[in-house]
Amino acid sequence: MVLVQNVSKLYRLYDKPSDRLRELFPFRRRRLHTDFWALKNVTVHVGAGEILGIVGPNGSGKSTLLQVASGILQPTSGRVAVEGRVAALLELGAGFNPEFTGRENVFLNSEIMGLSRTQTERVFPEIAAFAEIGKFIDRPVKEYSSGMYVRLAFATAIHVEPEILIVDEALAVGDAIFANRCLHKLEELRDRKVTILFVSHDLGLVKRLCHRAVLMLKGEVAAEGTPGEVVNRYVGLVHGQQSVAAEKSDLTGNYRHGDRASVITRIRLIDDDGRETPAVRAGDRVRIEVTARYETVVHNPIVGILIRNRLGIEVFGTNTRIEGRDLGDLAAGDELTISFSFLCFLTRQEYTLTVATQHSDGRSQDWLDDALQFTVVDDRDTAGLARFHTDIEWDVRRCA
Repeated sequence: MVLVQNVSKLYRLYDKPSDRLRELFPFRRRRLHTDFWALKNVTVHVGAGEILGIVGPNGSGKSTLLQVASGILQPTSGRVAVEGRVAALLELGAGFNPEFTGRENVFLNSEIMGLSRTQTERVFPEIAAFAEIGKFIDRPVKEYSSGMYVRLAFATAIHVEPEILIVDEALAVGDAIFANRCLHKLEELRDRKVTILFVSHDLGLVKRLCHRAVLMLKGEVAAEGTPGEVVNRYVGLVHGQQSVAAEKSDLTGNYRHGDRASVITRIRLIDDDGRETPAVRAGDRVRIEVTARYETVVHNPIVGILIRNRLGIEVFGTNTRIEGRDLGDLAAGDELTISFSFLCFLTRQEYTLTVATQHSDGRSQDWLDDALQFTVVDDRDTAGLARFHTDIEWDVRRCA
């Protein structure tokens, strides 16, 4: 369990180092520093066995929050309560002595975490196998590449049997093979009910892995909830440069954002027989209709759709610009309906539909996340996301 309650972190910023000393003089009244609040009254609770993802733009306080939660930084105010053995993988370079070999650093970090030498010797082969740095395990880590370093650091952190794992964006330096290995390991830790806090710019990973998510902005918690809701609000902030205080949609109850130069008034999913439906059959033609009313003069707007699966992974998206359709000039009061028609080659599962109207420069007018939920039905079992419409040809040859 991790509890961060009403935590604030203040840094004093000086123009030059000597100002720190000059400010101590008793006769000086003018401040020579400016206050910077990296965290402002932040409260976050992570229950045992829960995974919390933390997202937000650079400089929003994400890494500071993890450092406070792991005990590396002391808060200016507030309190932090942690129950369980904590393993933290934060800044690249933290925790390892560059003069020690990889093997020596593994044993040193394991002892700091409370493991005996015998316990470390037992798990060391697993650590070395996971890191896959070969003979470099007995070379000083100052000779490592960034990828080798983080592989060994992550392998050590997850094999010391932590009850709480805190991970910053350090995993981003790994290659695709290592990232996939880490993902499977994190899923394994989730199944073992290990409490995990991690910062990631991989929004798809946050949706796939986390039970809850937090959006940080300017040192404060701007949104907290399900990964889908929080990620959608963050994406809305990025696309529309709008306030994060999104409002509820009258259409669906999901969050929407935009400057309201246009308003989406109706969304319809229509099957091959021309009927509005919540379910479509794989291989059939489906039509998505989006109706929007324009509240002001707009030049060549964009209307688009985006399909996600139940894990929040973006499966397919298109818009009028991609399709080469120029909508021209629209005046206040104009209304139009855009139809997107295509053969549905999705596998059997549930999906959500996001729709949006945008300015020609990409700024949002009206963006509705997960505005519609629909199901693809199929008599055939297929793995993955795409169902190829032709029968698969196959052959078997027995080798002599």
